[in-house]
Amino acid sequence: MKIYTKFGDSGETALYGGTRIPKDALQIEAIGTVDELNAYIGYAQTLVDDADLCHLMERIQNHLFSLGADLATPATHTKSTELRVSEDFTLEMEKAIDTLSDELPPLTNFILPSGCQAGAALHVARAVCRRSERCVVRLAREVDVNPEIIRCLNRLSDLLFVLARVVNHRSEMPEPIWKS
Repeated sequence: MKIYTKFGDSGETALYGGTRIPKDALQIEAIGTVDELNAYIGYAQTLVDDADLCHLMERIQNHLFSLGADLATPATHTKSTELRVSEDFTLEMEKAIDTLSDELPPLTNFILPSGCQAGAALHVARAVCRRSERCVVRLAREVDVNPEIIRCLNRLSDLLFVLARVVNHRSEMPEPIWKS
């Protein structure tokens, strides 16, 4: 199987089902930003030594592929209901946030996005997640978007923040406090 198809050489790409749209369309921007987020999480995972956290990050990456497929499937497509993400993973992330937060000292100040390499990479992933969420919110004003995608990305940014804190905490890396 060849990697290149040449179908995108004219500046267009296809959604699921074959509808062609410009590569700079907001829908493609949203899909691409989710892909970028997935890549940052994959990078951060290479820096994490904890097997449980790596497993969670791999679950997140798999779910982001499903989320991207949801974004790439027009609401009018016959398989659109099969490809929609549900609240199941959002609820799973909420449980992970609660469990992981139990091992952290409470926040009394804003912290700077920093720490060990893995923690800093997770903070970058969190920022990309927020950008992805903003992009999907803009897209939802133009086309029918599964509202669970927005909830999922919102919760994922929270989870990535907690993961960054946990990684820094477990590596005994102090969290720098924001000084106004």
